[in-house]
Amino acid sequence: MRGRFITVEGSEGVGKSSNLEFIYQYLKQAGKKVVLTREPGGTPVAETIRELLLDARQSSITDDAELLLMFAARAQHLSEVIIPALQRGDWVLCDRFTDATYAYQGGGRGINQQRIAILENWVQGELRPDHTILLDMPVEAGLERAGKRSQPDRFEQEQISFFHKVRQAYLARAEEDKARFFVINAAPALEVVQHQITSVLDLVLKR
Repeated sequence: MRGRFITVEGSEGVGKSSNLEFIYQYLKQAGKKVVLTREPGGTPVAETIRELLLDARQSSITDDAELLLMFAARAQHLSEVIIPALQRGDWVLCDRFTDATYAYQGGGRGINQQRIAILENWVQGELRPDHTILLDMPVEAGLERAGKRSQPDRFEQEQISFFHKVRQAYLARAEEDKARFFVINAAPALEVVQHQITSVLDLVLKR
């Protein structure tokens, strides 16, 4: 029996790291064997691509090159980690997936969504996440949180208008696929956010 594929999405500063660990532990306590991974990344090859993509010194990467690198990392990730885990019956919990590509490269960079869809179908076939938790909050507040963490990476150095486009692209995808997406208000205190997430996970576990 194929395992479940759950992705957690959101822009900068929405609290993905803290909440991913919370979700991971909650699912494990419910008796699920869970593989926690991330994109871009999750394998040695994909982690090397991640380093390149996030390197603030790599300002010359073109939009098309960025998109193709994202899917190159994803192809490796799917082959080595995600698909084998699902076939074993494990649950996969992934920090971002292709919705992030539609949001960042589609919304933020302005790449035509049909071009992204061609790569999605090529690399993933029919595989799509079963459930997606979208952590959402106002852009300015998220960037303020993110700025307290560390030096900004190549994406975090973008103008604020870029992140507004990313957020709108995420929300548009959630509106288009309400059966898959759960939108969480990530602005309140962590315990309030995790109470919302618990309600979502209880629904997912019953399905």
